[in-house]
Amino acid sequence: MKRGLFVVIEGIDGAGKTTQARLLAQALTAQGHDVVLTREPSDGPQGQKLRTYLSGSSRHLSPGEELDLFLADRREHVAGIIRPALEQGKVVITDRYYHSSVAYQGALGLDPQAIGAAHADFAPEPDLIVILAIPPEKARERRLLGRGEASQVSEAPDYLEKVALLYAGMQGKYLFHLDGSAPPEAVHAQILAKVLQVLDGETGQSEER
Repeated sequence: MKRGLFVVIEGIDGAGKTTQARLLAQALTAQGHDVVLTREPSDGPQGQKLRTYLSGSSRHLSPGEELDLFLADRREHVAGIIRPALEQGKVVITDRYYHSSVAYQGALGLDPQAIGAAHADFAPEPDLIVILAIPPEKARERRLLGRGEASQVSEAPDYLEKVALLYAGMQGKYLFHLDGSAPPEAVHAQILAKVLQVLDGETGQSEER
């Protein structure tokens, strides 16, 4: 049984994930695809708690407690939005997924492989994962220039360096690293081309798992 297409856009804060997810959703919608654009932390109850915590002035929870919050939110996100949309044959685009936990909580000292394994029983595997690579200092400049929210503790330079290194080491058949510091239009063109390849059946994991 065919399912919908699941696309994940990843990268450090300021890499351009939200912009690229939005541009991709607009382009695919214009081509007639039924698209669900979502994000993590989600807009659900657990996601709202996470956003409040992450926008606070201190990171007072342990790495394990943080991961538990992300797992709770992700379970809600998968059950309420991602899996139902995929089962209906829709294109799901998410701004962040479990790779963020691997990178961000991994940079706090948790085992990245164990973090990934913790999602095996409930998180559908994406058909395409795009990681936007950008120097942490450039990402930080972007966020300071376009600041529409309070500074987050996750933006500390030394921490972002560790997160970026973990992202850079991620590999997979359906995972691609793109230069997020390129002009947004150029990045979008590359992402759209890869998604269209998957939709054309040249790659990806479109069978129900």
